[in-house]
Amino acid sequence: MAKHIHEIRDPIHVFIRLDSAERKVLDSRPFQRLRHIHQLGLTYLVYPGATHRRFEHSLGVMELATRVYDIVTEPDNIAHESIRKVVPKHKSYDYEYWRRVLRMAALCHDLGHLPFSHGAEELLPDGWDHERLTVEIILSAELKSIWEEIKVQPEDVAKIAVGPKKFKGAVFEDWEAILSEIIIGDAFGVDRMDYLLRDSHHAGVAYGKFDHYRLIDTLRILPREEEDSLEPVLGVEEGGIHSAEALLMARYFMYTQLYFHPVRRIYDIHLKDFLKFWLPDGIFPIAVEEHLLKTDNEIITSIFESARNPNSPSYKSAKCIISREHFRCIYQRNPDDFERNNEAAIAIFNAACEQFGPDNIRADRYRQKGSTADFPVYTGDERIVSSLAMSKVLTELPVVATDYVFASPEIREEAEKWLEQNREAIIEPKDKEEE
Repeated sequence: MAKHIHEIRDPIHVFIRLDSAERKVLDSRPFQRLRHIHQLGLTYLVYPGATHRRFEHSLGVMELATRVYDIVTEPDNIAHESIRKVVPKHKSYDYEYWRRVLRMAALCHDLGHLPFSHGAEELLPDGWDHERLTVEIILSAELKSIWEEIKVQPEDVAKIAVGPKKFKGAVFEDWEAILSEIIIGDAFGVDRMDYLLRDSHHAGVAYGKFDHYRLIDTLRILPREEEDSLEPVLGVEEGGIHSAEALLMARYFMYTQLYFHPVRRIYDIHLKDFLKFWLPDGIFPIAVEEHLLKTDNEIITSIFESARNPNSPSYKSAKCIISREHFRCIYQRNPDDFERNNEAAIAIFNAACEQFGPDNIRADRYRQKGSTADFPVYTGDERIVSSLAMSKVLTELPVVATDYVFASPEIREEAEKWLEQNREAIIEPKDKEEE
């Protein structure tokens, strides 16, 4: 007898279940491609266990999104009357329809990722990113017949998968905005929950672990109640505030300790250097069919071929990756330097390029975008207050910011000595020099 529910073993969530209709999406070519896209790019060259793929992450996001949906739509968990007007009646047709849409949006939210995930996303044409590619794939002829068969509108799936900021020109009802927030929200998006737990597990570090069971059980849809607005957003009951703190602290530590590990970052740079030669005009294609044909496998094969051919224009960058002859970090963000000159790393990069030539120097810079700490909290005495009023941890959580300057192995020692002798003069602000 044919099975109607299919179980997939998962190291993070134990079992992930799909019905036969949903499995058609899982078995589709766009989704199966994610088996060949590393979740963390070339991170496995630094953390050998980090070989997991976008495939299992997407399954995990679907699982967590379903858990959140079931919790926040439970009638006993809706405390504010304004929210009852937004959430579909429990177990109604609309309730079941949007549950299916959310699951499929969560499953498909990463279909547009390029080979090696975020590593080379800047090599897309202007105005394009993986979210826009995701929308194109969800709306493509490739998946049209599946959406018709499982009776969901592809536009609904695409909107929920990428959210209002990325689905340009679409009008989002309050309910649609909430569903999208469940997946990609800054505070409680399950995309982040899964990648923190999964990346931490596979990399062999503890930084990304937090009590996601407790957090999900205490999530609620709450009115923001700012400036007389009752806009519904995801918040948390007071009993879950510490789990929320742990999530945001896990994000901070994973970024500082793993995602922005200097060797991991320089491999991304070498990958981009290679792809600028390998791709036609140095740009990834945006046509759906061409996108689906490109995975990590083809690129790794080409990197190996280039690393064996000194006449290849991409030989040097390929050799850096294959032979682990990557550039070495000679400078990283220092609080004292940045107190004197917040452009200290840029000044050192420019001076190093002038001294040793731009081919021998690389730089990397990141600044966290926005704040993730301000969300509503439902207190024990039935008030709704800002998380910033409830948690000193959240108000003092540092912003993620990194700056690195790298030098080729051949000049590393010389560059380090040069920097030691000249750093103070280089980072001295120009306006101070003129006084």
